[in-house]
Amino acid sequence: MLQKRIDDQPSISRENIREAESIFLQHLRRVGLKQTGQRNTILRTFIETREHLSTDELHRLVKKKDPRIGFTTVYRTLKLLAGSGLASEVAFHDGIARYEHQYNRRSHHHMVCTDCGASVEFFSPQVGEIEKEIGRKHHYLTTRHTFQIYGVCQECQRKHSPKQSSQNENGGSEKGGRKSDGRRIV
Repeated sequence: MLQKRIDDQPSISRENIREAESIFLQHLRRVGLKQTGQRNTILRTFIETREHLSTDELHRLVKKKDPRIGFTTVYRTLKLLAGSGLASEVAFHDGIARYEHQYNRRSHHHMVCTDCGASVEFFSPQVGEIEKEIGRKHHYLTTRHTFQIYGVCQECQRKHSPKQSSQNENGGSEKGGRKSDGRRIV
């Protein structure tokens, strides 16, 4: 299961929610859409959540507040939130698109375990500096970036290490032979 996000603030204030609503309303007007109660419920539910959410997961949360809100409305609203800069899509190793809110958060990055799908968020100002440097080099005014590192977490490494030690140097099994310390393998 994916780990919870790390945030600079433990919760979002009412004032910040109102500001996020204002940002979203401005975006809706720019793209010629109206603010609706359902979109507002989806926005509030999403902003108050501290996890990386799939559309399905957000839909389940939203339906607790308003059972009339359909999956398609949640899906389309998430795309609108991403377009407004309040959300970003995060792709982990499980193939499911997830979203996290970006309102009032500093830039962060993810490490994702390719075995179990666990994720760790981390902050690295150096990545931001590299983004700016590459932008200058190629004459871009950069606005954002995504950065994810994939690997195997410590827990999964521990799970796999006994399997690896039971193979000999040629990649075959040592079954019926002896380990390097002389113990017999049955």
